[in-house]
Amino acid sequence: MPYFICPNCQNRSFDEDGREGLSHQARGCHECGFGFVFQLLEDYFPRPGAGFAVCDSDARVIATGKGLFEVTGRLEPTLIGEDVRTALALTFADGDDPVGTALEWGVRQLDKHATLHHGAGIDKPVICDLFPAYDADGGLLVAVTPV
Repeated sequence: MPYFICPNCQNRSFDEDGREGLSHQARGCHECGFGFVFQLLEDYFPRPGAGFAVCDSDARVIATGKGLFEVTGRLEPTLIGEDVRTALALTFADGDDPVGTALEWGVRQLDKHATLHHGAGIDKPVICDLFPAYDADGGLLVAVTPV
């Protein structure tokens, strides 16, 4: 059974076909009204303080969720359209690129340690969980949590 998570309020839900009844419209969040929810293969419980970014199939940020400003110090308008690695100023450990791996191979990447350059000018360690989209549009959900 597909599990869904709202990038905005982090509400988790499930649905048999990912559609709202007979309308064939993509699901939106029933909790906060956000325009869409992100499908996961299995349930995911974000760490406390996590912020979410939703990306297209080219890793460009298309939406941000609650908590991302607190983690990054960056407002949504400055992030939209930018590559998520650049937008969030992420440097992954050992030169790893879990964003590219998640998009290219369609596999989730969990507990990826990185350094985030905060909008206030400080570097802070974070843990990233990355989930590829399982629909025809592709894309990526990135959860960023301060350590």
